[in-house]
Amino acid sequence: MTQQASRSLPKQFRFEQPKSPPVVVNFNGGQVTSDAGLSLIAELDRKLQITSRLAGCFQDYRQANRMLHPIKSLIAQRIYGLIMGYEDLNDHEELRHDPMFALALKKRIGLENEPAKLAGKSTLNRLEHCPEDVEQGADSRYHKIGHCSSEIESLFVKIFLESYDKEPRKIILDLDVTDDLVHGNQEQVFFNTYYAGYCYAPLYIFCGKHLLAAKLRPSNVDPAFGALEELQRVIKQIRQQWQNVEILVRADSAYSRDDIMTWCESQTGVDYVFGLAQNSRRGR
Repeated sequence: MTQQASRSLPKQFRFEQPKSPPVVVNFNGGQVTSDAGLSLIAELDRKLQITSRLAGCFQDYRQANRMLHPIKSLIAQRIYGLIMGYEDLNDHEELRHDPMFALALKKRIGLENEPAKLAGKSTLNRLEHCPEDVEQGADSRYHKIGHCSSEIESLFVKIFLESYDKEPRKIILDLDVTDDLVHGNQEQVFFNTYYAGYCYAPLYIFCGKHLLAAKLRPSNVDPAFGALEELQRVIKQIRQQWQNVEILVRADSAYSRDDIMTWCESQTGVDYVFGLAQNSRRGR
């Protein structure tokens, strides 16, 4: 559309139907947002203290006098973005100016009509790109944000345990794998014939709607790779608080492995239900 044509557009539209009040549409509403529900998410997060507790699993070696966005703010911004459907870090180049995100993070709205500025994609990338095989800490030039994997993994189970007022009689742990499709040259990415795409194959352990474990893996490994170790870790932490709960481990035939079943049978109060794959002797 040419600049001349754009100036000829009307500033107000009227839609009228017989026996109905007229509907008037204009462009004088100022800033609007489609993410108003974020205020409820943020309030729930403040009560449950999920993002703030997750921030406690990170180490921040940045200089305080040069830091605009603390770890707690970075984590909340990233998670809130995922909840609202913004999966990519690039989305935050626009979201960093969004007043709804600023209010959710308790940031002061910009003065003199200046938009609030949250963290951009490059700052958030410092949070996500903190590999364990490189130097981290105050002396590192590029990796000044570290994390403790074991504390993050433990937090998932802690939040699950705290969701109960008292120890339940029985719980069901579901093991499963899914595809995490990628569209670049990421490390350890392989073509998976089952999912018909280049992807990762993360391992998950759920109890109802609660996520207890999430382990990122390449897609060329056995679906049960690492499942026993994750199961042992999760059940050990559960047993520290719930000594008498009955635990049923449930999964499809990909997890019907001797080492997993043998370990479940050796534990008191742990049972399992696994599918069995079809073979020449057993039909569908």
